[in-house]
Amino acid sequence: MVASPQLLANRTFCTLDYWLYQRHASKDDVEVVKIDAMKIGYLGPEGTFTQEALRTQSDLNGLDLIPYSSIAILLEAVQDDQIEMGFVPIENSIEGTVAVTIDSLIFDCDLVIVREVVHNIHLQLLGISGAVMDDIAEIWSYSHALAQCRRFLAHNVGAANIKESLSTADGAYRVASSRDIRIAAIAPRIAGEIYQLVELATNIEDHDENQTRFYLVRKGPIPKPTGHDKTSIACFQLADAPGSLFSILAEFSARNINLTKLESRPSKLGLGQYCFVIEFDGHIAEPIVGDLFLSLRRKLADIKFLGSFPNAKITEQDVNNTTKLTPDEASRWVEDIRRRIE
Repeated sequence: MVASPQLLANRTFCTLDYWLYQRHASKDDVEVVKIDAMKIGYLGPEGTFTQEALRTQSDLNGLDLIPYSSIAILLEAVQDDQIEMGFVPIENSIEGTVAVTIDSLIFDCDLVIVREVVHNIHLQLLGISGAVMDDIAEIWSYSHALAQCRRFLAHNVGAANIKESLSTADGAYRVASSRDIRIAAIAPRIAGEIYQLVELATNIEDHDENQTRFYLVRKGPIPKPTGHDKTSIACFQLADAPGSLFSILAEFSARNINLTKLESRPSKLGLGQYCFVIEFDGHIAEPIVGDLFLSLRRKLADIKFLGSFPNAKITEQDVNNTTKLTPDEASRWVEDIRRRIE
């Protein structure tokens, strides 16, 4: 039986399904290519956090998942229609923005963000069967992962020789290939599953709040609004002048539109030339966002629309994790600081 657009629209991930239907339906609407035939690329190799995050998306798990050696090559593959979608990291709560991702989306590709995924980052100390943490003499991992486990390494395996690998998954592969019980890797749990390693210590990251945000990108239509969306744009100024950023932000403030991220990126036009990447609550389909775009476009040299997509709120508990002080608590906080004056 041929699935109709109406039937597909009733599914949980209707926007993605309907796009796949349109992209692969015949002219006579007589057949639909199975969704599991779609190709989605991710930053490899196998066993990375990107793959681990991708596996959390039930509608993407059935696709043909293809690892790529770099973000730039992956996004180029989407742009050139070699694959339908790409899944890439955009931001880590400790290390910050993934520059190659945002720069490629702004300057090198004409793709749209259709989903964001926020994934909790947990690092494991992995070794081959029979390994014991006290006997580990050498540890392999990616530089960022090593930096996120400094305290654990110093307190538990301070005598071990630390070596950098191309990725956390590459470190796990090296350990599995060595078959040496004195060598370990710091990597995600998925890497241990793939390379058949055992966990010598779990969740060894120094910061419990470590999270990475990912984008799902594609060519084609913008997802329909859900009522809880974000929009991302890159703004290019006419000239570098006092108050130019303020004039941009004033348009958001005047409409009571909340910003979720603001950063500057080099515009590739020379030293001191920047564009501003802005993420905010709302969808391009909403009248107030359309009005915002009209005003911004009149005063800016250019705007690159990067996408409108559902806002990946984790849980209500995550939203409330930021503690607000009472007036008395705030006063005591100020007084504590003042007491330190010589």
